[in-house]
Amino acid sequence: MNVIPIKTDYLEANEGYEKLVNFIVKDIQEGDLVVISETPISTCEGNLVDESGYEAGFLSILITELWCKYLWGYLFGRIFNIGERTIHNLRNMPREARKHKEFILKRYGLKYALQPTAEAGVDLSNVPGQYVSLLPENPDKSVFDIKRLIHEKSSKNVEVMIIDTDATYKFRKTYFTTLPKSVKNIKNDTAFLGFVLRSFTRKVGATPLACTKDMSIDSMIRLANIAEECQKDNSEDFFETVYNMGDAFSSNVDEISVEMLKSVTHIPAVIIRL
Repeated sequence: MNVIPIKTDYLEANEGYEKLVNFIVKDIQEGDLVVISETPISTCEGNLVDESGYEAGFLSILITELWCKYLWGYLFGRIFNIGERTIHNLRNMPREARKHKEFILKRYGLKYALQPTAEAGVDLSNVPGQYVSLLPENPDKSVFDIKRLIHEKSSKNVEVMIIDTDATYKFRKTYFTTLPKSVKNIKNDTAFLGFVLRSFTRKVGATPLACTKDMSIDSMIRLANIAEECQKDNSEDFFETVYNMGDAFSSNVDEISVEMLKSVTHIPAVIIRL
């Protein structure tokens, strides 16, 4: 197996898949699997929201300050064994987090707003200012559109998979994720309930959102994990969280600009040659 990271410039909002595909086809071969992270897909599709226009209401402030920052940051985080880095981030949530919770409440409802982190797969990293990236609107359509565009530009037949770093877990024979979308055979949309249950189950890896190739869920997750590790190992600035991004630029996260994001190399995709 050969694993090839696809290094690109920053992919801007609403510019479509062509720029990304142009980087991919430089290294593509017949039969390859192209694994792409969900945030660059949503960015290319313009599936972003500016949270600066939201005003936090009483419930979003209560959830942010009491529920997330204090109860999960100091009590429940230990009980449910969430990571030290997550606990630290919860205890130091910025004021802008209130607007984020307001958006989550209005867009996805209370069952996602109660999640202290990773609500509905909404990503605050790799986007500028107070923008957030939502999951791709229709991942199944996206993978086949990209597969077709790669073929048009290279005459190569490849498979395409979109993944999200938010995890999939396994309880007995059931796979589940807190995300509202995933490939079939992973129970999705578990939201806060899934967030709690994950403490009593086994994390199996990144979540495949869509794939053009019909394969077992175990194979999909294994390949998704290989791609994710490749991204981490080959990136000097792997923004796993918005806090990583702020540290990398020595800036408040809401002050990060497109120009800053353009100054670093990105790895939105990985080619896996089986």
